[in-house]
Amino acid sequence: MALRSDDIAKFVRTKDWNIRVHEAGRGHPLVLLHGGGPGATGWSNYAPNIEALSRHFRVIAPDMPGWGESDPVDFATLDHVDAACQLLDAMGIEKAAFVGNSMGGHTSLRLAAERPERVSHLVTMGPPIQMKPFLFGAGGGPTEGLRIMYETYSDASPEGMRRLVEIMVYDKARFATPELCELRSRAALLRPEHLANIAAVAPRAPIPIWLDPAKVSGITAPALLIHGRDDRVVSFESTLFLAAHVPNSRAHLINRCGHWAQLEHADEFNRLVTDFVTHN
Repeated sequence: MALRSDDIAKFVRTKDWNIRVHEAGRGHPLVLLHGGGPGATGWSNYAPNIEALSRHFRVIAPDMPGWGESDPVDFATLDHVDAACQLLDAMGIEKAAFVGNSMGGHTSLRLAAERPERVSHLVTMGPPIQMKPFLFGAGGGPTEGLRIMYETYSDASPEGMRRLVEIMVYDKARFATPELCELRSRAALLRPEHLANIAAVAPRAPIPIWLDPAKVSGITAPALLIHGRDDRVVSFESTLFLAAHVPNSRAHLINRCGHWAQLEHADEFNRLVTDFVTHN
């Protein structure tokens, strides 16, 4: 029987936050960090991955503070890395493999660079990096995908969410379904204070503290860098930069894939992550 969200969801109280997590499986901890778009949650970002990965690992997919059913935050002072470490502490975990999409990938990179004692493995999918110059990515401001994401903070209706989901994926017919748009819209509108808190400090939010790109060469954890060739939110150039600078890294570029590699190519993603964490 397939895992259901309600069956594996619970709340974890950390030093500062009440965080909802989805947890399944046993073994080495694998923390799945979602992206920063409105309606993002641990479940909505990783529903096709949690069960498959839980056959090999202790999978933990939180709603980070400021998203989903977790506590609201002040995005002027939020530190995603501190929030992730508080979650590990509250769950009795010394070190975990971190898997992060978009904003979650950026958090995972900062963790690996700044708190290496907490990270056993690093997996990223489309992480934004403040790097210059951009040779292939959009110049002169946010990408098309980021512009639409910021607009959706103010219009999280199913129609607004449809525009966001369509920019996130390559195969719109298959993945930008009314069901997914409704799910993310409902998740976003359930906690309007989250949307208001992000909008109040946009475009600085949802990432108030950025990784220093000069620090990535000091990352010691083995890294798997996955990116969609057709990502219109974060150019795959960020992964090329990481592959050139993270010493123990390997990059996996997927054609016909947008910003959500873990959803559009779930089976391939699950195999890659399982093999990588098991054999490194």
